Amino acid sequence: MIRTFIKERISWIFLIVLLQLLGLFMAYLDPSLSLESMLYYMFLSLVISSLFVIIRYFRETAFFKELDARDSTTDITTLPQPNSPFEALVYDQITSPVEQLEKEASINQLLLEQEKDELLSWIHEVKTPLTALRLIIDRTNDPTLKSELMHEWLRIHFLLDQQLHQKRIPFIENDLFIEKVDLEPLLYSEIHTLRSWCVKKGIGFDVELASSEVLTDAKWLAFILRQLLTNAVKYSEEGSEIRIQSSVQKGQKILTVADNGRGIGPRDLSRIFDKGFTSTSQHQDQHATGMGLYLAKKAAAPLGIHISVQSTVGSGTTFTLTFSQENQFLQIQGV
Repeated sequence: MIRTFIKERISWIFLIVLLQLLGLFMAYLDPSLSLESMLYYMFLSLVISSLFVIIRYFRETAFFKELDARDSTTDITTLPQPNSPFEALVYDQITSPVEQLEKEASINQLLLEQEKDELLSWIHEVKTPLTALRLIIDRTNDPTLKSELMHEWLRIHFLLDQQLHQKRIPFIENDLFIEKVDLEPLLYSEIHTLRSWCVKKGIGFDVELASSEVLTDAKWLAFILRQLLTNAVKYSEEGSEIRIQSSVQKGQKILTVADNGRGIGPRDLSRIFDKGFTSTSQHQDQHATGMGLYLAKKAAAPLGIHISVQSTVGSGTTFTLTFSQENQFLQIQGV
């Protein structure tokens, strides 16, 4: 701080020193001026100048130290008030941009909230014709055409579902209802939704639930399972089987979803939960959004669910959901 203060006022210091040297030079040239008197005057002026600089240093640095201590979110009304015209100028230069930025941030926040509400409203509006389309597909007599239409309907349905939950996740704490949930009907409901896709690919399910009751939110757990099952069906080979098993290990409920698909490469395994990441080995896959697993991971955190994955290229992938024990879950929720 001292170095900065001196650096900014070096021209003042040079001017003071120059005036002292000028007086000494005049006393040397003019015999009528006493050298002793001039030296006495120089001494007094240097003392006064030094005191002035020291006083200004403490006053001005105190002001700027207070400014440095404030973070960018500080209300401008709490900024230290200026004690001099110089400080008033600096104060205006700081507060004016801050006021403008706060105003712009408030407007942008309002626009984002409005955009979110409009998008959620649009999604709900689209669900009505989508439901009507499903009824029309169900009345289609051509099995091949019905299968193709149902596959495309599922893609639209899941994309809308992802978008809806993506907008809700930032406020997930307001939407949670924790209760004891039976996994069996939840799983079979999600499997039933995928039935036409599974029939088309000849994919079956092997479900073994040694422990089927968990403490969680049914709606958000269903969303997480939907992402895992959709991925499993999408990347499984035709005629393969998806295994779903539950168990209890060290007092914790564990649910695994395993497929026999193409698997995930080692360089991709640590990135599959990143937002927007699809694949480095299958980059030509235009249908992947890179959002499903990211949203599943985001939704699992407030529920106290840990998602892990193991995979071997060409042999399949296993996702594991580890549920918190009841007392651990209550600690996570702050109860």
